[in-house]
Amino acid sequence: MLVVKNLCKNFRLYKKPSDRIIEVCFRKRKHEIFVALSKLSFSLKQGESLGVIGPNGAGKSTLMKLLTGLLIPDKGSVLIDGHITGLIELGTGFNQELSGRENIRNNALLLGMSSKEVESVLSEIISFAEIGPYINEPLKIYSSGMVMRLAFAIAIHSKPKCFIIDEALSVGDAYFQQKCTRKIMDFREKGGSLILVSHDMNAIKLLCDKVLVLNKGKCFVIDDPEPAVNCYNKILAGMQKSIALDVPTSESGYGTLRAEILHYSLNDIQLNSYELTSGAFVSFKLNILARCSIDDLVVGFLIRDRFGQDVFGTNTFLDNVQIPVTEGDKFDVNWEFNLNLGLGKYTITAAIHRGPDHTQECLHWSDAICGFEVTELDGKQFIGLCRLDPSLTIKKV
Repeated sequence: MLVVKNLCKNFRLYKKPSDRIIEVCFRKRKHEIFVALSKLSFSLKQGESLGVIGPNGAGKSTLMKLLTGLLIPDKGSVLIDGHITGLIELGTGFNQELSGRENIRNNALLLGMSSKEVESVLSEIISFAEIGPYINEPLKIYSSGMVMRLAFAIAIHSKPKCFIIDEALSVGDAYFQQKCTRKIMDFREKGGSLILVSHDMNAIKLLCDKVLVLNKGKCFVIDDPEPAVNCYNKILAGMQKSIALDVPTSESGYGTLRAEILHYSLNDIQLNSYELTSGAFVSFKLNILARCSIDDLVVGFLIRDRFGQDVFGTNTFLDNVQIPVTEGDKFDVNWEFNLNLGLGKYTITAAIHRGPDHTQECLHWSDAICGFEVTELDGKQFIGLCRLDPSLTIKKV
């Protein structure tokens, strides 16, 4: 479906516009080379889905523009078997003076559809976009969310073999995002390929078979979603060795280890895995050693399901609890709660960091420090991941 070999893309950076003229007229170099992508290779089979993640400036958008033909590579090749549609930049290919209906026709033609094909799906596109009477109004009065609705509706109905989405879904409201997600899953079930660029790790885990992690234009890893996301978290925390930082790691995780998780326990017992009952009272404890004085220490945990989706997480910052520590301090952090989760397998990730999140300074991050399985329900049956225990009243009116 798609084969990328040794893809390279550089850009010239000038300090000021006049440097371009000086360079042309006097043949004096006035630019610096910015390497956006370097020797990138990967492949995508028909029906597969690939997530692309990385920090800002990693080269994600450049890669998407190369795949869709908006940019030409300096070196390497992109081999495509079939029709690729990309939702790269909001409003690309739209005319602000034309109505939504007119833009549907024009944009669909740009995507390779025939006039007959456009007319056959026109009503479906309008219905999916849910813009109402604004479909006959000029695009210049549309909000960014309305433009995104229209762009997605056109792209997904153009029947591509491969659909590329670059953060475009982050613009819409929650209802339409869910609607788009269902449409994408339906597209995948019918054999379509997907390339998704997103900072939403739950969307990446839900929709992608494998994940490409980019940083500074280079591929760190192509792996299953869970280990790839863990690699991405290490990059955000500044822990990856190829970023040229000398940062210690431990067998149970990574971080600067200026504070460290020594032990954990679930209901005062330390095991690798546990069997629990839904609704049961649970105590999760972390024993921590501070190796230096820290004013803004934050301790937290995150529960994930068997697909790696975040189910619940909390930390002392979110609870407005301050933990100032001095060198050598040992202390326990204990959470108590009712485990109102559905049947299935889960993992617990524990972390210590400074500031609101681990991107400021990750002290110790331990992925899947332990696992547990909810094997039976205590009380009323329910559907889904969690039990909310709603009260029920029925009254004739």
